[in-house]
Amino acid sequence: MNAVESVPGKVGVLGGGRMGAGIAHAFLTAGANVVVVERDDEAAEGARRRVTDALLKSVERGTTTESIGQLTERLAVAVNYSSFADCGLVVEAVPEDFELKSTALKAVEAQLAPTAWLASNTSSLSIGKLADQLQRPGSFCGLHFFNPVPASQLVEVVLAPKTSTELAAASKAWVEALNKTAVVVHDAPGFASSRLGVAIALEAMRMVEEGVASAEDIDAAMVLGYKHPVGPLKTTDIVGLDVRLGIAEYLHSTLGERFAPPQILRDKVANGELGRKTGKGFFTWND
Repeated sequence: MNAVESVPGKVGVLGGGRMGAGIAHAFLTAGANVVVVERDDEAAEGARRRVTDALLKSVERGTTTESIGQLTERLAVAVNYSSFADCGLVVEAVPEDFELKSTALKAVEAQLAPTAWLASNTSSLSIGKLADQLQRPGSFCGLHFFNPVPASQLVEVVLAPKTSTELAAASKAWVEALNKTAVVVHDAPGFASSRLGVAIALEAMRMVEEGVASAEDIDAAMVLGYKHPVGPLKTTDIVGLDVRLGIAEYLHSTLGERFAPPQILRDKVANGELGRKTGKGFFTWND
């Protein structure tokens, strides 16, 4: 089965930020038609630029055999949910807020054909609780992509109690078609990846806070000693300190004190030091 046969013919992505654009890129390079829906025309054009820039890099690196013209011909951007009507799959990639995601997912579901699938890119929120808000919970699962999506080899497939066995199998096939590896987890706070990743990152932050070592040396210990490709603090900067704080607060509320956000994280977010996207977090960024 080749990539074009494995992924739905048309895929929708709700939200065209860094993650949404990366998800759109992944499905485009796997042969699908993709529509990205944003809140207004300005945001939609921003999403188009992000996706196009990612596609150009793939063409330049030779990781796709298609031309930029062939790839962008299959890309559409829109500002209304009705654009999802003929999609076989829609992946939600809006900010990490339960009410926002729940409202968006219900609005998307109302536009979909009965045979279409729906997924969330949430990194920590309960897939089961989100599914409970929907009319067809069996047609919903988590597809947790990792940042940056084009370079990441992992997608976490999160199954809620009501996720159908057909969707569970289809999700694994989609991930394989994207030339990525699926890990399948059952719905639990933080799933597997966020729970482990945040636990390490929070301890690294406490070590900085306590003066145990610098951010650079803590990250070097994990990269050189444990063969992590990127240290936990630099990863936090890439993900966004505000995103990590939101996940930590959710895990703290569900799993207890071991996930309590350290004060250094709260202070940096309050000061607007959100990581790479603002130029400063635990490190200084110039790109």
